[in-house]
Amino acid sequence: MMKIGELASATGVQIPTIRFYEQEGLLPPAARTGGNYRCYDESHVQRLAFVRHCRSLDMNLDDVRVLLKFKDHQRGPCDEVNELLDKHILQLTKRIEELRSLERQLVALRAQCCAGQVAERCGILDGLTIASQKQ
Repeated sequence: MMKIGELASATGVQIPTIRFYEQEGLLPPAARTGGNYRCYDESHVQRLAFVRHCRSLDMNLDDVRVLLKFKDHQRGPCDEVNELLDKHILQLTKRIEELRSLERQLVALRAQCCAGQVAERCGILDGLTIASQKQ
């Protein structure tokens, strides 16, 4: 058994995040000591590691909940897990395209100014001003 600080150290997850995950139902409630301290066991460590890894893959809490449901009830078909991951991959692909577009815009903007200019003649500032007036 371990207290919340030990769980945080063991998993690299901050204490407020652990409490939040408990409130959100991602972690089962911990047993309490007579002094009302939370007591966690190895199952909490494993579950928190799973949640943390899913979050590191940029999965939202709803997706993590779905995955935990299947992890907890492993006898059913995993079609929904496949669909969830396919949807996540499509979202990431779209986000990557948007970031590449942003990168192209910034590179083009950066090319509008060379070093050593005074700010009033800065092509970057001019480009940002023109673009902001178009919006």
